[in-house]
Amino acid sequence: MSTRKAPASAEAQEPCGRSKSSSPRQIPVVGVVTEDADAQVALKPMDLNRVIKLLEGTDKGDLEEKQLKFVKKLMQYYQNGLPLRDLAQIFKILNLCAGKIAKQPHFTESACNILKLCGLPFLKKKVSDEITYAEDTANSIALLGDLMKVPSSELRIQICKCIVDFYHAEPPKKHITGYQQASSSYKIQMAEVGGLAKIMVESLALLENQLVEKLWVLKVLQHLSTSEVNCNLMMKAQAASGICAHLNDPDPSGQLLFRSSEILWNLLEKSSKEEIIQQLSNLDCLLALKEVFKSLFIKGLSHYDRQLRNDILVITTIIAQTPEAPMIECGFTRDLILFATFNEVKSQNPLVKGLKLSNSHEDFELKKLLFNVIVILCKDLPTVQLLIDGKVVLALFTYVKKPEKHKIIEWSPAQYEELQLHAIATLSSVAPLLIEEYMLCQGNARILAFLNWCESEDSFFTHGNSFHGAGGRGNKFAHMRYALRLLRAMVYLEDETVNTDLCEKGTIQELIGIFKNIISKSNDKEEAIVLEIQSDILLILSELCEHNVPRKEIFGTEGVDIILHVMKTDPKEFQSGFGYNVLLFSTLDSIWCCILGCYPSEDYFLEKEGIFLLLDLLALDQKKFCNLILGIMVEFCDNPKTSAHVSAWRGKKNQTTASLLIKLWRKEEKELGVKRDKNGKIMDTKKPLMTSIQEEQTIMPLPVNCPTVAVMDVAENIRAKIYAVLGKLDFENLPGLSTEDFVTLCIIHRYLDFKTGEIWNEIYEEVKLENLRPVTTDKNTLEAIITASENIGKMVASLQSEIIESQARQDVQNEQKVYSKIQATHKQRELANKSWQNFLARTSNTKTLKVPSGPVVILESTPARLIGGPLADTDIALKRLSIRGGALQKVKAVKTLYEPKKSVPT
Repeated sequence: MSTRKAPASAEAQEPCGRSKSSSPRQIPVVGVVTEDADAQVALKPMDLNRVIKLLEGTDKGDLEEKQLKFVKKLMQYYQNGLPLRDLAQIFKILNLCAGKIAKQPHFTESACNILKLCGLPFLKKKVSDEITYAEDTANSIALLGDLMKVPSSELRIQICKCIVDFYHAEPPKKHITGYQQASSSYKIQMAEVGGLAKIMVESLALLENQLVEKLWVLKVLQHLSTSEVNCNLMMKAQAASGICAHLNDPDPSGQLLFRSSEILWNLLEKSSKEEIIQQLSNLDCLLALKEVFKSLFIKGLSHYDRQLRNDILVITTIIAQTPEAPMIECGFTRDLILFATFNEVKSQNPLVKGLKLSNSHEDFELKKLLFNVIVILCKDLPTVQLLIDGKVVLALFTYVKKPEKHKIIEWSPAQYEELQLHAIATLSSVAPLLIEEYMLCQGNARILAFLNWCESEDSFFTHGNSFHGAGGRGNKFAHMRYALRLLRAMVYLEDETVNTDLCEKGTIQELIGIFKNIISKSNDKEEAIVLEIQSDILLILSELCEHNVPRKEIFGTEGVDIILHVMKTDPKEFQSGFGYNVLLFSTLDSIWCCILGCYPSEDYFLEKEGIFLLLDLLALDQKKFCNLILGIMVEFCDNPKTSAHVSAWRGKKNQTTASLLIKLWRKEEKELGVKRDKNGKIMDTKKPLMTSIQEEQTIMPLPVNCPTVAVMDVAENIRAKIYAVLGKLDFENLPGLSTEDFVTLCIIHRYLDFKTGEIWNEIYEEVKLENLRPVTTDKNTLEAIITASENIGKMVASLQSEIIESQARQDVQNEQKVYSKIQATHKQRELANKSWQNFLARTSNTKTLKVPSGPVVILESTPARLIGGPLADTDIALKRLSIRGGALQKVKAVKTLYEPKKSVPT
């Protein structure tokens, strides 16, 4: 073959690339030698059909020896790679050899040798060969999975090695002339197209008691599961449940557990997570996971075992999120609760006897994972009894305390801080389910003591590195945040025992004090966490004081002061994104719950211009606040002192309260799609308040306890609240209103009448839809009500027209006045121009100048005594003038030009 000639030709060359010539003249010949030229060979065609025909022949005489010989020759021929064009035939030969193994074991070696060739790179003669032979290649690779059915351990292992080599391709040892290596990912792509992953999963069922082959198949699946396509194929073959159920199978090497967990992770990440969880949520899988986790938890000592233990726990946590998973039935929930609390609560269970966690990173992560799984498990109500039996609340409360400096703690300070925050966060989910255990553990007292420590000035450096510690580096804000979250969770239960106990322990005063201290200590770096703390404090106070006047009195003026402080926040902060909106919502809620209904607090709020601040917030025109603010305004208007404050308020450009409310009404109606003309008049007198949503929804008969569309409209927008507030102002003597405002005010004034008519109209339509015939009296009454409602609409429309016409006449009069002023101005300008022209004529024409234009006056010259004589310095003379002297001091008589001359006395 040509492979033997290549070295011989290479030996005749020198290292520099020159060949020795046999010519007597020894003329040097320059030869072009490519890199690794000694590794290049040529591939001659081989008659593969002849080999196939030979293998298909019946076993007679020395036919087996001849068949093995030809297969061996095939091996030598393709030892540097398999051309894509020959791949289908080569795999057919492989299939024939594998089929003979059962009766002729000698073919095992031949089949394995061909499989070794499959691990070599595939070769292409043309660039298009990868596309041309794609189908043949995919089918050939899929055949590898089918060959797993052949009962030969050696063959199965070699198939697995061959597939693993797809992911660790090595370049060919020798380059074949005229061929190129196919892309490194070509085999992997064709394995995906051929569905190899699904076939390999199915082959696991054949290897129940064959550990070595099973480990090799798991290694193959581990590689295949790195692809999303393969993971989807494996999911369809129920790979997750099949692999998970055998996690606890005996395996001294430990590879089975490692590779299986890796495959499960890949399936969860790269395929449908919901489907994989569904496959794992069965008793067999959870029992296997439980036994594996217990074994690793108790006996796992190495770093690798602890990592694997944590991985199993994470997979279990994901499964536990499904309510259908039989976590309680398999006993896994009870064991997880035991492992989560044995360090804090003494247990006599033999599983944890003598067991202790270290401060290694893996054990630290385990502790956090156990806290996390408790939060997930407690969402399933049947778990509550197990939480009680496991004393979970007591175990978690061991972290709700001031860290003890001199006590030897198994965790580092940073680790303990993170576990402490995590435990308090876990309590926020668990404690509301176990109120009795919470009260038995003196939960309120522990939280308040912890908050007192958070507020104290003692030196305590927090690290703030964890998720729960965000914003709390160098301070106790993170601890305070989670303690307040826990307190808020308990208060929101509205359990009177818990809330009464809190109030008796002075919680309201303590929270107000914390709020004040935070205001004085906070800075910009801690702004986000401080706002969250303030919001939680206000929400807790709102829940405690709602519907309880004595607690509102305890809230008192100090509580009103902190509310006013928040309301004075710069409006620009509401767009900063730091949580100011949440704080404002909490503040408005606390006004409703802590101030309204307590007259001393209401009066103090009014004295401190609280209504002005509310109206300032309303003037910002932020829809998310309007409804709540108007609701508060309606309640405040029950206080007789409120009307004066509402009337006295002035906004930007001297805007009044009535003008602001009417403007909000118009904006609300525009958003609701209410029909109005360009002047704001009613267009449909039958349905003056009808919104576009009401028009789209057809009227249908409803049960008595179901509100109709017209009734729901009252609660879904702010028009009813605006009507209520303006009603408190009596709709009269409202200053600062324009004509447009008065037109809108006509509608607002009749809102209740319109809404009543709208509801009666709905009743009338429902009666017709149900084909009911009311008695004559009821029918007449119903028609009279609807007619009266329509007449009110016509009356309001007429009144609006009068207002608009009156304004139009007033505009005409104002226009005429302005026009008269313009005329007078023009006339004055004409007179001024004429006077100026006369002046110019007199100064430029001597004849005109001689003509007297009126009486002529002659002034005698200034007396010499005033100017200091004829030779006096003009400036000096002026200096001698007094302020009250000069020509204004004494002026001689003025005489007319035509008067008779009088003698002047000497």
